Amino acid sequence: MKLSSSHMDNIPSTPGKFKMEKSSYIHRFRWHYSSLAKLTFWSFVFMGLIVVFFFKSPPTSTPNSTSSDLSRRSLKTQSWGGPGWEKRVKSSAKIRSQNGFSVLVTGAAGFVGTHVSAALKRRGDGVVGLDNFNHYYDPSLKRARQDLLERSGIYIVEGDINDAVLLKKLFEVVPFTHVMHLAAQAGVRYAMENPKSYVHSNIAGLVNILEVCKNANPQPAIVWASSSSVYGLNTKIPFSEKDRTDQPASLYAATKKAGEEIAHTYNHIYGLSLTGLRFFTVYGPWGRPDMAYFFFTRDILKGKSIQIFEGANHGTVARDFTYIDDIVKGCLGALDTAEKSTGSGGKKKGNAQLRVFNLGNTSPVPVSDLVSILERLLKVKAKRSVVKLPRNGDVQFTHANISFAQREFGYKPTTDLQTGLKKFVRWYLSYYGSEKKSDH
Repeated sequence: MKLSSSHMDNIPSTPGKFKMEKSSYIHRFRWHYSSLAKLTFWSFVFMGLIVVFFFKSPPTSTPNSTSSDLSRRSLKTQSWGGPGWEKRVKSSAKIRSQNGFSVLVTGAAGFVGTHVSAALKRRGDGVVGLDNFNHYYDPSLKRARQDLLERSGIYIVEGDINDAVLLKKLFEVVPFTHVMHLAAQAGVRYAMENPKSYVHSNIAGLVNILEVCKNANPQPAIVWASSSSVYGLNTKIPFSEKDRTDQPASLYAATKKAGEEIAHTYNHIYGLSLTGLRFFTVYGPWGRPDMAYFFFTRDILKGKSIQIFEGANHGTVARDFTYIDDIVKGCLGALDTAEKSTGSGGKKKGNAQLRVFNLGNTSPVPVSDLVSILERLLKVKAKRSVVKLPRNGDVQFTHANISFAQREFGYKPTTDLQTGLKKFVRWYLSYYGSEKKSDH
């Protein structure tokens, strides 16, 4: 990145002595004094505007609100610190298995974060969660996931990944061996409504995580969530980690691709061990309400019409749907094979591991077939409306080549869509009930 240099006019490059007549000096003094006064005045005006912009902005409401702006979230989401707080963090991070890890999981109250945190805890690793519980989708679902994790002894700290002071404090309390960075602004279409939230979370948030990790001693190994969206307009299938990823179709994809380049930079300069995971359409119990399988289920039960996209010339829209348990296996496999970072206190001492893996199911399924499976499981006929795929960042198909992950840590998905959706529907009806008029 090219940095612009600052310019200081009227100052000689080499200091020297010079004389100035008194009248000229007074004239210039008055001119500079007047300019300084104007500069001071406008500086205060500018600072005032900044204060108004950041601290008087309307609160975040829902994803559909045009006034919402997640990039303006306050970093002081909840008080933290103190002996009691530190005790809870240490207790949650306590390792209970031989050769276990102490893992900081960001986005721990999210869909993937919840399942990964629970799996780590079950096998005896120490786990501390971090989540800001934003309103991108119903926060009550995130709170329910939090309750689920806390019953198993996992403490989720409420805070933002952009809060460097909080992150530094967490590393002071616990010398984390690993970071599972899953916090992000998700969703392809929402980027058209609130682009700033993607830059705030997916770029600025990632940089903040890496900055704190590079200065930690010892530096942790980092596994983080990229996305299959980075393949963008790529037409070569199945998608391989060796394929080009420089044609993003959405801002979300662009921020995830930027994250991969940023990861390369921190690996190269600071010796951080970094593994990126490109998830392919993850689904399952405790999932995200903004995903098609989730809101299709809701709308089918309510008797509402659902839109099924089709590509140009009636082309099929298909996704490589990957069940959450298979994704968790991939996350843990990546974590287990992650090598130690080579830096210390922000200084690189040797080359460090840098990897990126596809985590998919390798079996793309047309979205129309997804709907047919849901109809059978819900015993309700869907009201289908077929529409053209809009230019909102969605791509026509995804298909993962997972040979690299198979070779590196034995990744092998085992859940087909019929089986996975059956488990999701069972959870959905248990969590929300089968009342067709229920709102959520």
